[in-house]
Amino acid sequence: MNRKLVTIGMLISVLAVGVYIGKLLQSDGDATGEISDEPEVLYWVAPMDPAYRRDQPGKSPMGMDLVPVYADEAGDSDPAIISIDSSVVNNLGVRTAQAELGALARRVETVGYVSYDEDTLQHIHSRVDGWIETLAVKSAGDPIAAGQLLFEIYSPTLVNAQQEYLAALRGGNATLVNASRERLQSLGVAGAAIVRLDSQRAVSRLVSVYAESDGYAANLGVREGIYITPATEIMSVARLDPVWVLVEVFERQAAWITVGQQAEVELDYLPGQSWQGTVDYIYPELDPLTRTLKVRLRFDNQSHALRPNMFARIIVFGSETNPVVHVPRAALIRGGVVNRVVKSLGDGRFRAQPVDIGIESGDRVEIRSGVNSGDLIVISGQFLIDSESNIESALSRMDENSSVSLPRRVRIGAVVRGTNAAVSKITLQHDSVPEWSWPAMTMLFDVADSTLIEGLQEGQVVDVAIEKLADGRHRITEILPGTPPAETTMEGMDHSNHEAEMN
Repeated sequence: MNRKLVTIGMLISVLAVGVYIGKLLQSDGDATGEISDEPEVLYWVAPMDPAYRRDQPGKSPMGMDLVPVYADEAGDSDPAIISIDSSVVNNLGVRTAQAELGALARRVETVGYVSYDEDTLQHIHSRVDGWIETLAVKSAGDPIAAGQLLFEIYSPTLVNAQQEYLAALRGGNATLVNASRERLQSLGVAGAAIVRLDSQRAVSRLVSVYAESDGYAANLGVREGIYITPATEIMSVARLDPVWVLVEVFERQAAWITVGQQAEVELDYLPGQSWQGTVDYIYPELDPLTRTLKVRLRFDNQSHALRPNMFARIIVFGSETNPVVHVPRAALIRGGVVNRVVKSLGDGRFRAQPVDIGIESGDRVEIRSGVNSGDLIVISGQFLIDSESNIESALSRMDENSSVSLPRRVRIGAVVRGTNAAVSKITLQHDSVPEWSWPAMTMLFDVADSTLIEGLQEGQVVDVAIEKLADGRHRITEILPGTPPAETTMEGMDHSNHEAEMN
């Protein structure tokens, strides 16, 4: 009995020791996990101004929450990569799209104006001097039918020609008759009028001129009673079926246009409707001012909906390219020397990527180098990200240069503009710092020890030692009585902002 009790006691003791050891191991594992999972925060920065850094959370000068910069982010070897907190990404409205691989249509989108088809345009002139006695067409734009009377003219030359023809008829000389008839025809007398002379044998004082085809009066340059010569343009008659559309194509797209290509036109006053036509002619010269190529399109216009001088939007459909990598045109950031896009690397990390662009078709643009198919490209908010990337790259280059050649500590003269011992800060109006390319200005500085600013008064002249820290901040390490600063031209620069911050 005693042996059983001893055995049971030993089992209970072993079990208790095992549970205790297990709890210790579990607590150690939890503690270790908490330490390894929590990233180290180096400092906090303003979302819109990476140069504004603080050692603790707070607000930026623009009133935005400061975002943390972690040790793994700060240690990224690529200075062009920036990291943005996910909440800031959402606030910026960042949207992405994938770069695609496929063919692009060489589609030319341009604008132009409707014009008469000049192949149907007729200019009406008189072949003799005279006076317009009767004008049947009263204004430009009037419809004209084939065979319609246009005007009646009195001309002494035509009267004499008729008299000579009648005299030849009375004389019975066939040679003179034929010569007189040909003269009448050459002066523009219609065949019906000559037939009337043969039958009536009477000279007509007025000679009538008739339209040869249907159309509209495109131009009317005379009125009744006006004296005209063969050089006078009496009127022009043109048809509206078909019509021309004259467009201008950018020089870089000139090689995409060939005669016979299909084209489509849309008008503002008839939204949703389109007309199909073809490229009819490509003019040989470029406009020296606009650097554009003039192209003529021909469209059928049975309904007469296309009217001369109307503004039109045109699409000319060219052939397709070979498969190329292309992205939305909205993603492209055009620069004076280098074009670029912003690539999303995931986990709030972005990089501004220089690219070489090719053709542009519709809302897509070809990327010859710099982007691969499937890459995520920022299409909204990329300009803010690109500007921040440029700032970070510039600061990185400054830090690299300064670590090699610039001094880490300088001494300058300054005037005290405010102190705050509670947070160890001082506002100084200081001289220029040639070693760091600083102009004379007013700035807020951290101090290494709050005792350095005890007893300082606003307006007091001091000599200070400024040290540049490894994280890019600057700190006052020594303050001594000094002489007034030599440069005060920028007095008060940003003074109100710094005082507001200290208060």
